[in-house]
Amino acid sequence: MTTGGIWTFIRALLTDPSRVSAIAPSGAALARLITSEISATTGSVLELGPGTGVFTDALLKRGVSPNNLTLIEYGTEFARLLQARFPGLRILQMDACQLGMHDLFEAEPAGAVVSGLPFLSMPPENVAAILGGAFGNLRSDGAFYQFTYGLRCPVPKAVLEQLELEATCIGRAFRNLPPAAVYRITRRGAEADRLVEYSL
Repeated sequence: MTTGGIWTFIRALLTDPSRVSAIAPSGAALARLITSEISATTGSVLELGPGTGVFTDALLKRGVSPNNLTLIEYGTEFARLLQARFPGLRILQMDACQLGMHDLFEAEPAGAVVSGLPFLSMPPENVAAILGGAFGNLRSDGAFYQFTYGLRCPVPKAVLEQLELEATCIGRAFRNLPPAAVYRITRRGAEADRLVEYSL
């Protein structure tokens, strides 16, 4: 990570700790894990709360075309950093809770969403709004990838049931500070279809 990225993170943490909700930027191990199921064949990818761009960089290294990557960043300081670090990428400065009000992909919905948002520090209604909006911009077989520092899925069970979603832990990044787990969230039934495809 660049020195500018570290200082931007520190300033944001000191200014609004509840929005950052982390003691350090996500590391390379977590970035590799949360992007491990995404490739150039995934199609369009939506990233929520990219912050300093650690996941963004990993997505590009996984083969995602810059033309297929859309970043949603609420913080002005992070949006400026991302624009400088990734010139030409589509970066939208907006609240992820408003995703349901926008059709972000005209040709074809996204194949994946990667989220760096602090779900554990958000009220359930905000989590539901973000997930509902994200899945409104996802293909039927698309997946939402969310990391957490907690011991279980950061999406409340009631929210998963309300939106007819299911969550599966795909791994843990013990070399991250602090250690984190990544969950793949899909529409109910899509997980079984995914497993059948993998077995072919």
